[in-house]
Amino acid sequence: MRYDLVIFDNDGVLVDSEPLANRVLAEYLTELGHPTAYEESIRDYMGGAVHRVHDLILERTGRRLPAEFDDTLHSRTFAAFARELRPVKGVTEVLELLASSGVPYCVASSGSHERIRTGHRAAGLTEWFADEVIFSAEDVGRGKPAPDLFLHAARSMGVDPARCVVVEDSPLGVQAAVAAGIDVYAFTAMTPAERLSGAAGFFGEMTELSDFLV
Repeated sequence: MRYDLVIFDNDGVLVDSEPLANRVLAEYLTELGHPTAYEESIRDYMGGAVHRVHDLILERTGRRLPAEFDDTLHSRTFAAFARELRPVKGVTEVLELLASSGVPYCVASSGSHERIRTGHRAAGLTEWFADEVIFSAEDVGRGKPAPDLFLHAARSMGVDPARCVVVEDSPLGVQAAVAAGIDVYAFTAMTPAERLSGAAGFFGEMTELSDFLV
């Protein structure tokens, strides 16, 4: 099927940020008295908006995270991005193919607009994404696994969700796409296929994605 719009997740799909961000998050939660291993952060929070962290910590411990949590987390994460962030291997080749084939694409991320742009600058992807094709959970009030963000992106780009495809790497993202009624292809670089059930297809190397899209 030739799709009319490709909707990319950002973290872990365009920029190789999940290892960095989850390391920072696990360390910060542990520092605050909520012992969290890196693997637990990946399992519980990968693909979700920051409000998910607040919700799960409150649910599990009955304690709220400090008021400065978001600002401190973002500051530490952005500093790690500036030092270490790289684009996902092969993603620029996929973007080049979409652009040359005339296939529209956009980004729909649970992260804030600031986080998306910070990551793109650090990874050298800014030229590929104009402001009008970047969508954040900030725009709709709640992140994945709710379908709102993907539906908002499709509507804003003027494309029927049935003619879109989502590229995701997290269980929360796949759940959101399925709930939105949008085909989703799952990138298994960090998450095994069995945790990404509901996807229409799976790929382990970014360059393999081209076979699904063009």
